[in-house]
Amino acid sequence: MIRIKNFNVPFNDQSPINDLVAKRLKLPPQHIDEVVIVRKGIDARRYKGAPIYFVYILDVKVNIAENKVLARLKKDKNVEIVTTKKADKINCQKSKISRPIIIGFGPAGMFSALVLAKNGYRPLIFERGSDVDTRHQDIEKFWQGGQLKENSNVQFGEGGAGTFSDGKLTTRINDSKITDVLEAFVEAGAPPEIKYLHKPHIGTDILRIVVKNIREKIKALGGEIFFNSQVTDFIIKDDKICGVEINHKEKFTASDVFLGIGHSARDTYELLYSKGISMEAKPFAIGVRIEHPQDLIDKAQYGEDYKSELLPVADYSLTYNNRQKGRSVYSFCMCPGGQVVAAASELGRVVVNGMSNYKRNSGIANSALLVNVTPDDFGHNVLDGIAFQRHYEEMAYICGGRNYHAPVQTVGDFLKDKVSDDNFLVEPTYKPGVKICNLRECLPDFTTQMLAEALPNFDKKIPGFAGEHVVMTGVEMRSSAPCRIIRNRQTYMSENVKGLYPIGEGAGYAGGIMSAAVDGVNAAYAYIENIIE
Repeated sequence: MIRIKNFNVPFNDQSPINDLVAKRLKLPPQHIDEVVIVRKGIDARRYKGAPIYFVYILDVKVNIAENKVLARLKKDKNVEIVTTKKADKINCQKSKISRPIIIGFGPAGMFSALVLAKNGYRPLIFERGSDVDTRHQDIEKFWQGGQLKENSNVQFGEGGAGTFSDGKLTTRINDSKITDVLEAFVEAGAPPEIKYLHKPHIGTDILRIVVKNIREKIKALGGEIFFNSQVTDFIIKDDKICGVEINHKEKFTASDVFLGIGHSARDTYELLYSKGISMEAKPFAIGVRIEHPQDLIDKAQYGEDYKSELLPVADYSLTYNNRQKGRSVYSFCMCPGGQVVAAASELGRVVVNGMSNYKRNSGIANSALLVNVTPDDFGHNVLDGIAFQRHYEEMAYICGGRNYHAPVQTVGDFLKDKVSDDNFLVEPTYKPGVKICNLRECLPDFTTQMLAEALPNFDKKIPGFAGEHVVMTGVEMRSSAPCRIIRNRQTYMSENVKGLYPIGEGAGYAGGIMSAAVDGVNAAYAYIENIIE
C-alpha cells in the first residue's frame, strides 16, 4: 500500500477522494483501486488566510508498480510504501482451570471479558448496576426529580460511566490493541468513522446499543453476565485470590479475578483496603462545568465558515499553568452540542458530568474546567482522596438545596465573588434543577483561585469564553480515580495478591473509554500468557 500523510483538503472541496488522490500521486484515476482513510482530522488555524482543511492519512492501493509511483515523488516525504498488518494475537489453548471472574462491566471489564470469551475461557461477569436499558430508565427518573438509585446511575451499570458521557474514544496511549477495540465497537454498531477520525466519538444514544451488542456476543461465546450483583467480599488465602462473595450471599470460587470496578466504587475501595490489598493515593482533579452557546465555540474555531454544514461542531482544549503554585487549570471531557448531567452515585452528594448524543445537536457546548489535586492537598493515606471528594460533593448538595439540584453561578459573579441574578447566557442544562449560589462555598480555595486566574486567560483564546453571563455548574469530581491498586507491570496482577487483576480507571491505570478498554484487553492477554507459562 502507498501511504499519504498530511494530505490537506479544503473542507468545502467535495471532489471524490479517489480523484484527489490520483492528482496527488500524479496518476490517472483508473490506476487507483482503493483508498482507505487511516486518519481524518481538521486544521482550522488559517495560516495567512488559508482555508480550513481536513487533514488525512490515507492508504492507497494502486494497480501499477508502487515503486514507480514513488519514483515520481522522490522529494515528497509524505508519501511512502507501508505494509499494513493487524495487531498480533495470542494463539492459545484453553486450560482446564476455574472460570475467570470479572467484577464490573465498564470498558475494562467488558473488553477483558470479550477477549477471554473469544479464547474459550467463558468468564463470569458481575456488575453491581443494572442492564443499560433499566439503567437508562433509572437515570431519566432521577433527572426528572426522582429518587437516586445508588447502584444504577451515571456511574454504575452496564457500560460503565463512559456510557452516559459523550462516548469519546480519544486517547493519548499508543497501543496496537486500539485497532482491535475500535473494530469491536464498529462490529457492535458504532459508526464506522470512529476507525479513522482524529477525535472519534460514539455518542451516548448509540453507545447504549453498542454495549448491549457486545454483551450478547460475550454471552454467545459462553460468558455469563449477572446484573445487580455487587462484590461484597474477596476470598483470599495465602496471598492468592480464591473467590468472591456477591450481595453478601453467594460465593463463587475462582483462581483469577479481574477487578474493573470504576473510579466511583468507593465502598469497594474501602473493602480492598480492609483486605490488605496494596493500594496508594494518587492525584486527581476538581472543578466545574462551563456552558456556552455552541455557535460561540464554532465561530471562535471556524471564523466566517462557522455555519457551514460541512464542518463538525467545534470543540476546544484549553490549559493554564501557574508554575509558581504548581497548579494547572484545563478543560476536560469537552462535549460539543451536549448537556451537563447529574452524576451522583451516593445519597446526599452532588457531582456533575457532561454528555452528548451522536449528532451533538443540543446547541450548547459544555466542558469541565479542572484544577489538579495531589495527596499533599488531601492526605497521603489511601482513602483520604475519597474523603476529600465526599466533602465537596456534600457541600455542593447543601448549596444546591439538599434536593440534588446543582449550584450554579455566572462567570461574572464568580470573578466578583458575589451572587446576584439568573441572567444566564444559556439556560443551565443540568437536571433535575439548579440553584444560584456562590461556587466558592463548595470548592477548595486553591481551586477557586486558579479558576479566577485561568478564566480571563481562556477568554483571550476564545473570545466570550469568560463572558459576564456564562454559566458554571458545580462540582466536577470524577475525572479519574482517587487511588491506585498497585499491580505488576508484566503480569497485570496485584502486587501482593496472586490472581487478582486490577484494570481500567478504577484501578488507576486508565483515563477514558479507550485506555480502559485497551487495559482490559492487555490484562486478558496477560492472564492467558500467565496460564500458558
